[in-house]
This record gives sequence, C-alpha cells and structure tokens, in this order.
Amino acid sequence: MERFVRNPKDVGAGILLIGLAAMFGILSLDLPMGSAVRMGPGYFPLVLSGILGVLGLIVFIGGLRFADEGEPIRLAALPWRGLVLVTLAVVVFGVGIRPLGLGPAMGLAVFISAMASRRFHLASALAMTGLMVLFAWAVFIKGLGLPLPMLGPLLGGY
Repeated sequence: MERFVRNPKDVGAGILLIGLAAMFGILSLDLPMGSAVRMGPGYFPLVLSGILGVLGLIVFIGGLRFADEGEPIRLAALPWRGLVLVTLAVVVFGVGIRPLGLGPAMGLAVFISAMASRRFHLASALAMTGLMVLFAWAVFIKGLGLPLPMLGPLLGGY
C-alpha cells in the first residue's frame, strides 16, 4: 500500500474529511430538505457536507502516487505533547466554564495550550493568558452582552 501513497498526511486528512462529510450528510437526512428556492433546515448542512466531501476527495487524491514520483514522504513522529495538551485545554475549558466562570476557564485553557509549544516561556504564557481573558471579557461580556459570569460559583461568583 505504501507504494501508492505519496503523502500519508494528505491521505489521512482526506479520509478524515470524507468521513466527517458522510457523517454530517447522513445526520442531515433526518431534517426536511425543502428545495433550492424554499430551503428546509436540512438543505444547507447537506450542501456543506457535500462540499466538504469533495474537498476531502481532492486532498485524498493529492496524497496518492500515480506514477513513479520518487520516494514517499515518511510520516513523522506525532507531536504527543502538543496533541495531549491542546486536547486537555479544550476539555478543561468545557468542564470548567460552569463551575469556574469564563475568566478562570479561559485562563487555564490558554495557559495549558501555551505549554504545548516547544518555545514555551512562563512570562509570555502568562501575558498571553491575561490578554486573552481580557479580550474574551471585552468581546463576549461587554461587546455582545452575553450573560457569562467571569467567576463561577466555585470561586464565589454569581
């Protein structure tokens, strides 16, 4: 199989995009479609999943080898540190937003994801964390007026 694959990253990404498009397309079939003139709630998700599937097919085909094009690109070792820490940051934000509030949950998520970088420095990570919390407060609470508490009940907010 390796002799048909020129770039394993493109092949993997193409398969992932095609799979996601198929999943979203199948899930949108439960909704009424309507027509192009009078669209139902399932029309737009089905069209978007079709576009995603076509893009995934293009990426997939781009990663295949059709003629003798030289040696294939080897898949490098996965950056486990970054993968684990960025995933952890998303989970911490999702779990912590309700009990901690927007500020601490955002701060923890930004700081944990900053630790995923190979060029991590404590001072720059703390500065970036503070700026992102301030930005989130300005945009979501002041700008959009969303009823998100900066401090949750676990930290004495509400």
